[in-house]
Amino acid sequence: MENFRIPVSALLLLVFATVGTGLVAFTYNQTRQRIEHNEQEAILRNLRVLIPPEIHNNDLLEDKITVYDRALLGTSEPVTVYRARYDDRLVAAVLTPVAPDGYNGTIKLLIGIYWNGTLSGVRIVSHRETPGLGDDIDQNRSTWILGLTGRSLSNPAPDAWKVRRDGGIFDQFTGATISPRAVINAIRNCLIYFSINRDKLFAPVVQPSTQASIIRAH
Repeated sequence: MENFRIPVSALLLLVFATVGTGLVAFTYNQTRQRIEHNEQEAILRNLRVLIPPEIHNNDLLEDKITVYDRALLGTSEPVTVYRARYDDRLVAAVLTPVAPDGYNGTIKLLIGIYWNGTLSGVRIVSHRETPGLGDDIDQNRSTWILGLTGRSLSNPAPDAWKVRRDGGIFDQFTGATISPRAVINAIRNCLIYFSINRDKLFAPVVQPSTQASIIRAH
């Protein structure tokens, strides 16, 4: 009887482990899908804010490309760029880079840049920064990020794109420097990427009805 109990116990453990693993995987998949859906909804809401409909007459959701540049866009994953045009005039681009060095992980951003290199605005798509401290980067928590509108690589110069604690001109938060530092660095890098690749970013899309064009960093 004792010899019979051992394989039964092992079988029960295997069943419990399999069921538990399946539940964890199911929960993770459901959570991931919900997070991705919420991020997409945030992007759609903010596109109209960063690039108002009256300054372009193309469909931003259709006129988009995928780019890669881990060093300047913060991720090895594809980064979507939405392009705004008014007839034949190039208006702006909205990029979706990542700040990889937030206090509690990555911070996903939406960065609008006019053709002349000036910020049309910045919005936080998702983050896990500390409530009451680092989450002041979020436009729903404070107006800090709204003050970046109109900035560029010449306002201020690239070496001044830092929080004050690091010798730059941008305010950090009381008790929280890492979060605003990560965002400011990500925006500066995105502006640099835009200045280097501006012409390529607005190049015609190959087979626009079936696929987005891809630009890889050189």
